Amino acid sequence: MTKRGAKPGERRGGRSKGTPNKATREFRETVRLLLEKNAQNVSKWLDAVAKKDPAKALDLVTRLAEYAAPKLGRTELTGKDGADLPRSVSIEIVSGR
Repeated sequence: MTKRGAKPGERRGGRSKGTPNKATREFRETVRLLLEKNAQNVSKWLDAVAKKDPAKALDLVTRLAEYAAPKLGRTELTGKDGADLPRSVSIEIVSGR
């Protein structure tokens, strides 16, 4: 009997790696347009919220920012076999472009 399915690490079918999800992209674009068309209103609403609860207004701005700029991914650096790195480490970033 032959084995079926992909080998570990092998990708078969589906979206190519790095291709954004269409529904997510469309949703983000819709929210961006909504905010763009209502920029003056959003500013007024945030001012009204900030008068009562500045922390809540800041939270709302933070949430809205996710639709204007992509979230940055977090990267944790570890040494060999997962050991912690010393405090001072030099990192060289090499771009293939």
